[in-house]
Amino acid sequence: MANEDFDIDTLAVYLHLTPSQISRMADRGKLPGRKIRGAWKFSEAEVHHWLEDRIGVSDDEELIEVETVLGRASGNETTELSISQSLPIVAIEIPLQARTRSSVIARMTHVATQSGLLWDPARIEAAVRRREKLHPTALDNGVALLHPRRPVANVLAESFLTLGITPQGIPFGGKLLTDIFFLICSQSDAEHLRMLARLSRLLNDAALLMELREAGDPAAARSIIEVYERQLLS
Repeated sequence: MANEDFDIDTLAVYLHLTPSQISRMADRGKLPGRKIRGAWKFSEAEVHHWLEDRIGVSDDEELIEVETVLGRASGNETTELSISQSLPIVAIEIPLQARTRSSVIARMTHVATQSGLLWDPARIEAAVRRREKLHPTALDNGVALLHPRRPVANVLAESFLTLGITPQGIPFGGKLLTDIFFLICSQSDAEHLRMLARLSRLLNDAALLMELREAGDPAAARSIIEVYERQLLS
C-alpha cells in the first residue's frame, strides 16, 4: 500500500488491532489521521512516523509487539531479524574518525560505502542531515540512531547497518555526549522500523553499551552484539 492512505479497516489489519480500537485511538488524537467527508484516512508515511515515535518510548514488551506487527506487515514474519548479521564487519569503524556532529554524519556514510551495499553515499548523507536537522536522533544513553526520514531504497543493494564508536563523546543533540553511532540503511519503512525496534531493545541494556565502548576492534563489537542479541531472544 505504498503511497496510499489507510482507512480504519485497512489500518486495523495492518496494525493487528480491531477497527473499533483504531476508531477510538483516532477520535482521541492518538493516531495521525484526518477526516474526509466524515471518514478517517491515515497516511502510510505518517503512520510509520507515529510508530517510530512510539518505539522511542516503548518498553521491551511493547517493542516485541512492534517487531511482530512489522514482521507481518512486511511479509517477513517468519524471517528472523538479526542486528549482528545486518552489520558487516567492514561497516564498523573503531575508533570512528570524527570529532564533530557534521563529521560524524560524513564519516558514517563513508564507512557505510565500504560494505559495497550503498551506491550513492551523497544522497544518503544529505537525507541523514535533513533528518538530524528536523529532529536529532541522539538518545539519552550516549547512542545515536542515524537514518533518513524515509528509506532511500534505490541506492541500496539490501538493508544493513553501520556502527561507529568515538573515543570521546560528541555533542549530538541528546542530554549526554554521544559516542556510539548506528546508521540504519533500509529499503522499506517496515524494515527500518523492525531494525529500530530491535536496536532499541538491545540498547536498553547498559552492560551491552559498556562492552561496546570497550571493544577494541570491529570484530569484537559485532561479537558483543551477537551475544547480547542471542540472550535477548532466548
